[in-house]
Amino acid sequence: MKLGAKRVTPYRVASVIILVILALLFLFPLYWIVTGSMKPVTEILNPEPSFFPKEFTMNNFDRLFAKRTANLWDLAVPFSSWFSADHKPIYFSSGPSAPAAFRWLINTVFMAVAAMIITCVTASMAGYALAKKRFRGRGLLFSLIVCAMALPKQVILIPLIKEISALHMWDNLWAVIVPTVGWPFGVFLMKQFSESVPGEILEAARIDGASEWYTFYSVVVPMIKPGIGALAIFTFINSWNDYFLQLIMLGSGSNYTISLGIATLQSETSIDLGILMAGAALAAIPIIIVFLAFQKYFTQGITMGAVKG
Repeated sequence: MKLGAKRVTPYRVASVIILVILALLFLFPLYWIVTGSMKPVTEILNPEPSFFPKEFTMNNFDRLFAKRTANLWDLAVPFSSWFSADHKPIYFSSGPSAPAAFRWLINTVFMAVAAMIITCVTASMAGYALAKKRFRGRGLLFSLIVCAMALPKQVILIPLIKEISALHMWDNLWAVIVPTVGWPFGVFLMKQFSESVPGEILEAARIDGASEWYTFYSVVVPMIKPGIGALAIFTFINSWNDYFLQLIMLGSGSNYTISLGIATLQSETSIDLGILMAGAALAAIPIIIVFLAFQKYFTQGITMGAVKG
């Protein structure tokens, strides 16, 4: 037996079997969507489900891309809606015409990535300040953040709409990004990770003459990187799946996200499951890419603190 090799026990075998079964159960919805997007509509609607397509077809994707067209991108002058007479942005560049589904996917990726980056930056700074700085009202502020985690979006919807309207941001992707940036869970998570940073290291950096910004980015950020990676995944998925806020804040087809765009392709009397599954399969690709890119930090962030020494 090799040195350091783990002993095979009934408990370990049973644990692996249970984990494999759970993994298959969690992967099954993704498998069903991907295979369903490649089935004819008649096969999707068949009362007897087929777990493998009897006839592969890309017709669902063809119909999804052929339904509507839109400019691939529209670049607007920053904050131009604040100064225009009709409070609409002034565009200085528009991309070539393409299937609207691509435009919706680009909008969703931009929205989720922007929310992820800004939230990780602001939450890590706020969490570090709450964990390592001593100032008046610190405990009360943290208590309010924890209480805010229990508030659903529906409670603050009317004040949020008034605020977005006052900033002339309605029907703009930033109307969905900005409310996500102040995510209380992100501040709470980063505070818990910042608590693990030894105070002696911070003191040593200050004695060496490091500024507060240099200490944060060069000392603190590398030590809480697993937490930032976990928060990045949580924020990306939360922003991507926030259909309620997207439905309220976005009104024009050029600003639709992929979930809103697919919903508008459905008629009032029937649902085209072929287009629905094709759109869901297309929307799943960026989420899978982000998870694979951050899975190492996500795993470290979840398991950090579980084992001591």
